[in-house]
Amino acid sequence: MATEFSRAGFLRRGVAGGGALLVSASGLTAFAGAASGATIPDADLAYLRLLIAAELLALDFQDRALASGKLHHEARSVLRKMRADENSHYTKLANLLTAAGQTPATSGDIDFSYPKRTFHGQASILRQAGQIERLLLGAHLGAVENVVTPELRLPIGQIAANEAQHEGALTELAGGAVIGRAFAPALEMAAVSNALDRFES
Repeated sequence: MATEFSRAGFLRRGVAGGGALLVSASGLTAFAGAASGATIPDADLAYLRLLIAAELLALDFQDRALASGKLHHEARSVLRKMRADENSHYTKLANLLTAAGQTPATSGDIDFSYPKRTFHGQASILRQAGQIERLLLGAHLGAVENVVTPELRLPIGQIAANEAQHEGALTELAGGAVIGRAFAPALEMAAVSNALDRFES
């Protein structure tokens, strides 16, 4: 399937696709009132689209990792919890974008690819999972720093806090220090989109 995902596309517009939306119709209407009468600037909408793409990357990777059969019990358990969290993140962000009158990307809109031998064993899976989580954390922190719509800051900040937990759990599984830097780096929009482009098929 040809991908509709590109850095320029996500920064300029929303992506409409044929994939199954991960949120229910009732979930979408719950946020309709919050957006009525409020206008979200284009730059904030671009951040929402970018964060949605990052969450879709995490979900795709976690699905493939869990299907690989290479993870031991504890790692499988951690990735299942992470996948449930990312699904919740995606739903929240997609609802916010939908409430603003935009169409969120879905899993059917983007084809992701990974370096060769990524799913060869648990060590390589955890290494790539950690890189993706650092990307998600930096992306959400960058959004917290730059979005101007007050209603977006809390949910994005909450997601960032959860991504930091994911990164700590993965680091522990890999035998590293659970507590990292005192100030995690925030990534600019262009850096996030460049990183996402590297996973594009």
